[in-house]
Amino acid sequence: MSLWQPRLESDARLKYLAIVEALEADIRAGRVHPGDRLPAQRSIAEVLGVDLTTVTRALNEARRRGLVDAHAGRGTFIREGIANQQSAGGFSGTPLLDLSMNIPPQPAAADLRRRIPAGIADLLSSPRGMLHLHYQESTGSDPDRAAAAGWLEQRVGAVAPGRILVAGGAQSALFAICDYLAKPGDVIAAGALTYPGLKAVAQQRGLMLEPLLMDEEGIVPDAFDECCRKTPPKAIYIVPAMDNPTTATLTEARRRKIIEIARNHGVAIIEDDPYSPLSATGVTTLAAMANDLTWHIATLSKCVTPALRVAYVVAPGNPQARRLAGILRATNLMAPPLNAALASRWIADGTLDSITMAIREENEERQKLATAILRGSNFAADPHGHHLWLRLPRHWRATDFAEHADRSGVAIVPSSAFSISAQPPEAVRISLGVAPDRAALEDALTLLASLIDQPSLATRAVV
Repeated sequence: MSLWQPRLESDARLKYLAIVEALEADIRAGRVHPGDRLPAQRSIAEVLGVDLTTVTRALNEARRRGLVDAHAGRGTFIREGIANQQSAGGFSGTPLLDLSMNIPPQPAAADLRRRIPAGIADLLSSPRGMLHLHYQESTGSDPDRAAAAGWLEQRVGAVAPGRILVAGGAQSALFAICDYLAKPGDVIAAGALTYPGLKAVAQQRGLMLEPLLMDEEGIVPDAFDECCRKTPPKAIYIVPAMDNPTTATLTEARRRKIIEIARNHGVAIIEDDPYSPLSATGVTTLAAMANDLTWHIATLSKCVTPALRVAYVVAPGNPQARRLAGILRATNLMAPPLNAALASRWIADGTLDSITMAIREENEERQKLATAILRGSNFAADPHGHHLWLRLPRHWRATDFAEHADRSGVAIVPSSAFSISAQPPEAVRISLGVAPDRAALEDALTLLASLIDQPSLATRAVV
């Protein structure tokens, strides 16, 4: 067994990364092997002329990448099995536990591993099945829109299929709606913390986002009214249930007040509603209350899987739906026809509701787990949703906490990713669905809980 000879990789942008990348390069080149021991951290610091904190940070990153294992009292060693990791395609450099992507869990009861290939095979074997491999209208096929109308009725009310479009995911639908409603320089109002996809659309289209004050129930109506009087927006963007990231759900009274303000000032409403199918409480949608003002987006990404790339849009009327179809045609052409047909089949036979129920039940269990592990911390959550909003203690900045968590092997998202105001709160979003199972989630949450009470990186740097 030999010792690694420390060096710095010259192309790295930071010193601690220079150490990690040099180690990774030496593993690839065969200069060190599984089981080889690294020098003591203080020795590495002396050889390289860096401080001890930099070396500690480098070795934490090396562990995160799966390059080394540390053994108390013995030292740090090149990880056993690293050669197999190389031959399988190299080192991913990704966190060991990713709680950053807000996707639904995939419990065994959802049975997507079997249902997706079986459903596609069944569709293609039908007499007209190969037509699902053809181009389709940008509005979606008539059967798919009719199926969508049936699925949406319990939340939106009776809606004519002519007002419905089938889109290739909620993001493409949101882009098309914003393009339809606003031109560069126009204002879209949204909560001060909002979905990053809206921020991306605004940047691409040259739109101005006006932040609205929020509380535990979501957007504050008086803040919206003041915005309409001072900086009239073309639209207000709302995630009405299990808001991303804050988890807030607008009360029915608050929804009616926002509609009243929008109507008084001639403002369109964009209702992005991915989470309502997971809710056990039936709050009336904005589209059901004000169908003439509201563009309703309902995606299957959060209640089934984002892999389907199917979302439904309810336009205020048939003419608006046709014009929106023109924008979708230019930007995304159509939703995947085979996936849309599979969604329609699942709506008709009850499979979609069955999958959604399995995901809701798994979310409940994961939220219970999070509540137990994070007990004593200040966080907001919906019992049926798959994310939570953790407000940090005063000694932590959100960006520092997220960076420290990432280096420790858990990826989360700081408030700055969602903020459209100058002063975001010190909070992070933790997504519970992406963990492959509850055991992995428990490991990640336990690590985060242990970090909360530790001094922040900034504090340690000063001491």
